[in-house]
Amino acid sequence: MKILNPEIDLETFYTRIYHASKKALLLDYDGTLSPLQADRDKAFPYPGVPEALDSLMQAADIRLVIMSGRWIKDLTPLLNMARQPEIWGSHGLERLKPDGSYEIASMDETALKGLVAADEWIQASGLSDRCEEKPGSLALHWRGLDKKEAAKTREKVEQQWSLFAETWGLSLTEFDGGLELRVPGRNKRDAVKEILAELDQNAAVAYLGDDYTDEDGFESIKGIGIGVLVREELRPTAADLWIKPPEELIAFLSKWLSDAERNHDCKDKPFRI
Repeated sequence: MKILNPEIDLETFYTRIYHASKKALLLDYDGTLSPLQADRDKAFPYPGVPEALDSLMQAADIRLVIMSGRWIKDLTPLLNMARQPEIWGSHGLERLKPDGSYEIASMDETALKGLVAADEWIQASGLSDRCEEKPGSLALHWRGLDKKEAAKTREKVEQQWSLFAETWGLSLTEFDGGLELRVPGRNKRDAVKEILAELDQNAAVAYLGDDYTDEDGFESIKGIGIGVLVREELRPTAADLWIKPPEELIAFLSKWLSDAERNHDCKDKPFRI
């Protein structure tokens, strides 16, 4: 564990977790709760993570939210949790609530036509087996290819998708192991802001993520909660803290649970510093 933001006092933040009546853990999935896999259908959580998440779901004062770039329907089988958590999928375009209700943001029709054109190009280029279709986006993955083939695939796709982005008003973003072409609109930054607006202003909040797409979450939570980069190697980031999975990840989640349980046991005791 390494503190990246000198303004963050971790012990003070842990004290805040302990005393806060409401807490929220916002968790990215791929690369954060699970190791990155070339076969995305086999990206199961790190050992111990499902059990930790199930325990956190039972804590009355913790709001557990999964924030993923995946299509929600593809993510839920991998989570394999005992209870339905709140999930924001497709970078915030989708929202599945614990009661099972589902919402999806409206999307620009012109931009959607651009995605159709981009998908047709992908199929004609023989890359459909590496392209992930989601609401409002296409993600091209080169993870698992050797460096030469990955660079060749990236150059080819980036050149063509840049034209689609410019022509159809789409955004082209890089993630760890691929490129994503998305319709404009709600993203993880907007999703985090919406969640924060629903919380008590004194709530203790943390956002955990690994990828460049999680920087929106880290920046949105600045000055309000704590951003945690979860990955084996440190990279430039707006996060406040860096932890390595899975041991430090499990320890971080366990700390939240233990403080929530202690707070519940001592809720009638006066707050003293």
